[in-house]
Amino acid sequence: MEYRQLGGSGLRVPVLSFGTATFGGGNEFFKAWGATQADEAKRLVNLCLDAGVNLFDTANVYSAGASEEILGKALAGIRNKVLISTKATFPLGDGINDYGSSRFNLVKSCEESLKRLNTDHIDVYHLHGFDANTPVEETLSALNNLVQSGKVRYIACSNFSGWHLMKSLSVSERYGWAKYIAHQAYYSLLNRDFEWELMPLAIDQHVGTIVWSPLAAGRLSGKYKRDQPLPENARVAQGGSPIPESAVSNEVFYNIIDVLEEVAAETGKTVAQVSLNWLLQRPTVSNIIIGARNEEQLKLNLASVGWNLTLEQVKRLDAVSEVPPVYPYWHQREFPMLNAAPKLYPQ
Repeated sequence: MEYRQLGGSGLRVPVLSFGTATFGGGNEFFKAWGATQADEAKRLVNLCLDAGVNLFDTANVYSAGASEEILGKALAGIRNKVLISTKATFPLGDGINDYGSSRFNLVKSCEESLKRLNTDHIDVYHLHGFDANTPVEETLSALNNLVQSGKVRYIACSNFSGWHLMKSLSVSERYGWAKYIAHQAYYSLLNRDFEWELMPLAIDQHVGTIVWSPLAAGRLSGKYKRDQPLPENARVAQGGSPIPESAVSNEVFYNIIDVLEEVAAETGKTVAQVSLNWLLQRPTVSNIIIGARNEEQLKLNLASVGWNLTLEQVKRLDAVSEVPPVYPYWHQREFPMLNAAPKLYPQ
C-alpha cells in the first residue's frame, strides 16, 4: 500500500480508505448502498488492514448513526491501529439546531459521534457541507476548541466551493486556529469539474483531496456498457446515487466506457480498477474512498493500487473525459501564460 501526506499536514494516510456508508442500511437510500452489519463489517475491516488500509471513513448521517456504531464495534480492540474520519453538519434529527456548523451543533455532534464510535478521539473531523447561515469564525473557533481538547486530531471539509474553502483557510490563518488539511470532494472520470477551481486552490494552499464516489456511484464499475440495458441491481437504479442524472451526459459517458474497456483489456485490469488508478495520478489526490457491499468487491477495489497506467493511457482517458468548462474557466484557458496550471503529467 502506498501512503501519502494528507495535504500540508504531517499525517500520512493510505491512498485508499474504506468508506462505511454501506454499514447499516438505515433507510431506502442507504439500503441501495448496502446493509452491512457488525460481523461482516469486522471481516471487511480485517481485509483492509491486511492490505495496509488503516483509514476508515463514515459520517453521523449515514443510516442515522448506525454506520458509526457498526464501525465502532468492528474496530473494538484495534482502535490504536487505525484512523477514523467522520463528519457533521447535515440534519440528524428534527430539532431546529440539529443541523449546521454552529458551535452548538458541532460540539453536540462530536460528542455523539465519539460515543457511537466508542472512542475518545476522531482523527479527521469533516464538515459535511458549508453552512452559510453560521459565521465562519464561530465554526472554526468551535473546531479549534475540539482540536485543543484532544477530541479531534485534524479538521477537514467536504463539498465546499472555492470561496467557502479559501475564506475558511484565511480565517484560520488570521486567528492561528486549526486549518482544514483536506477537502473531501466528488471527482471522477465522468465529472471533472473539481479540476476547474478546487484543484488549483488545493495545490496553492496545500489542501489534500479525499475523493468520494470515485466510480461515479457505480457508473464506472464495469456494469454499464454501451447498447446494453442498465443494470437493475446497481445503486443508480435503486435510488441510491448521490450524483444527479443531470450531471451525466450519456454520450460522454459511453465514450469514456469505451476507452476504459480498451485500457482494461491492455492492462489486464477491470474497468473499476483503471478508473481508480487514473484518479491516483491526479494532483492533490491524497486518498480515494472505496466502498464495498461484500468481500469480493472489496478485494477487487484494493487491487487498483500497486501498479500504474502508462502516460499514454492516462492521456487517452483525459482526452475522452474532457468537457468544456463553464465561465470564467473557459476564458482563463485562453491565456495559459497567466495560469499556474496543475502539472497533470510527469516531466
